[in-house]
Amino acid sequence: MSGTLTLVPTPIGNLSDISPRCRQALEEADFIAAEDTRVTLKLLNHLGIKKPLVSYYEHNKEASGKKIVERILAGENCAQVSDAGTPAISDPGEDLVRLCAESGVPVVAVPGPCAAITALSVSGLPTGRFTFEGFLSTTKKNRAAHLQSLQKEQRTMIFYEAPHKLAATLKDLENAFGEARRIALCRELTKLHEEVLRMTLGEAVAYYAETAPRGEYVLIVEGAPEEKEEGVSLETALEKIAALTERGVSKKDAVKQVAQETGLPKNALYDAAIK
Repeated sequence: MSGTLTLVPTPIGNLSDISPRCRQALEEADFIAAEDTRVTLKLLNHLGIKKPLVSYYEHNKEASGKKIVERILAGENCAQVSDAGTPAISDPGEDLVRLCAESGVPVVAVPGPCAAITALSVSGLPTGRFTFEGFLSTTKKNRAAHLQSLQKEQRTMIFYEAPHKLAATLKDLENAFGEARRIALCRELTKLHEEVLRMTLGEAVAYYAETAPRGEYVLIVEGAPEEKEEGVSLETALEKIAALTERGVSKKDAVKQVAQETGLPKNALYDAAIK
């Protein structure tokens, strides 16, 4: 009978954030797949847990992943952890989950710490719709293409960045989205020196030209404003209203929607639609 892969989130800074269920999952596992076994060993020592550790990270995931799946298929239970936060989110655990799914291995996720969601919740920017973009490529061409694809993105965007790359990344974000776009810079989350800075991209570039970045950052960037159609004629607007009403939308609601899309006066549109 096959074992189970359990994804176990680990604290992103404050060891008190380990939950009883996470502790239990680590205690019950036959072995633990860790991004960095040295980091995980420190956590296990803190919890008083002794378990066999296997290395599973970006550069050995193909060979190590197959061996892990083989052990699980043979009946062992595996807990997978990253250095901090939730496995499989901007993490090679994504590929291990895929391998398990392809092999019919049950996968269970224990909820817990995640830097992206923690930062989003305190950012002060819209949280209803967002997109996680992770780390930008270090290759100039790929980075430029990535940012260009996001120039019309209206959802709040989440990026990860290391301190030594922060200044260059902020400049690239400013070039892509404009200096007036709002950003929340979250660092050292859950730690003693936790800090959240809320400003515009232009202000952030200027601030970090004078201030040395410290700690790992989560960047929460405001999405693009909703685009309104320009230069739409009254005739085209009336055609849009007619199309909406044919689909069952009331004339009043159709006029309101088209007015928002085109910027044309709602009352004038309503009068023209009735006539």
